[in-house]
Amino acid sequence: MKRVLLTGMSGTGKSTVIQKLGELGYKAVDTDYDGYSAEAESEDGPEWLWREDRIQELLSAEDADVLFVSGTSRNQVKFYPQFDHIVLLSAPARTLVERLTTRTTNPYGKEPHELAETLGYLETVEPLLRGAATLEVNTRAPLEEVVTAILEHVLPPPDEQRA
Repeated sequence: MKRVLLTGMSGTGKSTVIQKLGELGYKAVDTDYDGYSAEAESEDGPEWLWREDRIQELLSAEDADVLFVSGTSRNQVKFYPQFDHIVLLSAPARTLVERLTTRTTNPYGKEPHELAETLGYLETVEPLLRGAATLEVNTRAPLEEVVTAILEHVLPPPDEQRA
């Protein structure tokens, strides 16, 4: 089974992309939901972390040809060796602010301190994610183009799939 992590800052479209991959028939898990993440206390206050037991269980399953996992958490790095591909979804700061302030599917990003936090992560965390990524996709492109770029990176060419 191939395991693919879709990661990036809030507002880059991780949830939209993972939903589309699920609609296309792939096993697709958004770690923001279904108990894959939980709030934990850290030196800097509360933060959302992956529940390592749940993530390990997910990555250990052999129930699909390809597993797409979306999310960004400080402890995701522990699981990097288990992913075949790490895809960074990115977008310019202006796009992130627009998406966060207008989205209706998630309340994060509506408050000024949340926007500032995300923009800070764009400068400090995104370069770290970029360093681990096997592919970076700018999500200002139409959704179909973003998904196609990911699938072309992850899946073998059609003639190799038949072999």
